[in-house]
Amino acid sequence: MPDKPQFTLGKDERISSFHLENKLFRGGGGRSMTAFPLRMVYLIDDCEKAGEPRAKMLVSVPKRLFKHAVDRNRVKRQVREAYRLNKQIVIEPMERHEGKTAAVAFLWLDDKHHSSAHIHRKVKNLLTRLAEKL
Repeated sequence: MPDKPQFTLGKDERISSFHLENKLFRGGGGRSMTAFPLRMVYLIDDCEKAGEPRAKMLVSVPKRLFKHAVDRNRVKRQVREAYRLNKQIVIEPMERHEGKTAAVAFLWLDDKHHSSAHIHRKVKNLLTRLAEKL
């Protein structure tokens, strides 16, 4: 009987390693794709530890776009929620690649707020496109 999808986003599923972040953004083979107002940078890498999640993520909202922390936090919360509900799109294809994990970073590009439904569509679009590449 297949496991039910986990609609959680724990700390172990977040990118917190400086080393992994460096690989993702500074020449470690990170690729990107855009679905405005989001840009997704991703990296398929070898699994470093047993029991590590198949996909890790981070969200970045620049201070130059939203001066107030409450606005940046709102956008980050919306993107994290959209990812939490749709992460199975990426995790299922990753199951076929033994010993591989995906690191995904969402970067906000617009200086305006968008509805949660709009952000959900864009995150789902990006994750679907990534799953097709796997």
